[in-house]
Amino acid sequence: MTEPDAPRRRIADAATVGGYRLGSLAARMMPGPVASAAAASLGFGASFSSPAKRAMIERHLKRVNPKLRTASLRVAAQQAFDSYARYYMESFRLPTLSKRTVERGFTIDGYEHITAALAQGNGCILALPHLGGWEWAGRWITDKGLKMTVVVEALEPKELFDWFADLRKNLGMTVVSTGPQAGVAVLKALRANEIVCLLCDRDLERNGIEVDFFGERTTLPAGPAMMGLRAGAPILPTGAYFTSAYQGHHAIVRPPLPMQRLGRVRDDVARVTQLLAYELEFLIRRAPEQWHMFQPNWPSDPGY
Repeated sequence: MTEPDAPRRRIADAATVGGYRLGSLAARMMPGPVASAAAASLGFGASFSSPAKRAMIERHLKRVNPKLRTASLRVAAQQAFDSYARYYMESFRLPTLSKRTVERGFTIDGYEHITAALAQGNGCILALPHLGGWEWAGRWITDKGLKMTVVVEALEPKELFDWFADLRKNLGMTVVSTGPQAGVAVLKALRANEIVCLLCDRDLERNGIEVDFFGERTTLPAGPAMMGLRAGAPILPTGAYFTSAYQGHHAIVRPPLPMQRLGRVRDDVARVTQLLAYELEFLIRRAPEQWHMFQPNWPSDPGY
């Protein structure tokens, strides 16, 4: 960045952070039904102002369901934008909602897998795709008095990352940025018998484990398998879905992945990561229109 560009960049960064702050304030001031309607309107506008993202989500949706064509594909793509707008709207409002409100809007299958994992004393890893309303599910878990550490992408500008980190801290979560120190923080949390949440359907560094994912080769991050094997922590594939009900959510926690050590660490990490990829496929196929994957995710994708 040249010196004359720096002030413009700082102004742009400040505007970005300010926009999120203003959006959050507006969301919290709206009555719930109004906020829900506003999210639908924002999703509709975003889909038509972002043709590249729309084309990308259509590529991904066809991978999940090859039967989607023309009109059905356009509808599913629009639903993905609507779902993402709802995710942001509800995330902005979550810190102001009562425990009773969060509880009333939430159901879960497989919670016993979490309690059984924590009973072993090595923590557990909730391995999630970018699907539905995972922040709501996280708030529900922390309301239960369970400690949760979440690893999130290191956003730029840093002020934006800090703002989102504060939002999640207000929900009772410990926030760790992706980067060299993330592994140390995750192991510390697992050894303290905490829940660790890892979004793992996208390999940000593109240096992860090669897997078959929706019938095509790509990479997924090695972190969940590596951390699970090192700490002896169960990996529980998890999806958190929006339901059609107002502020309705439903989570599915799958049984733990087989974590037996069968050979070299590298081979075990590869095996567990492929098993996780199959579980992510299962979770995403239940509601592909709620998958918020607007970025290239396979080597054949434009811009990968």
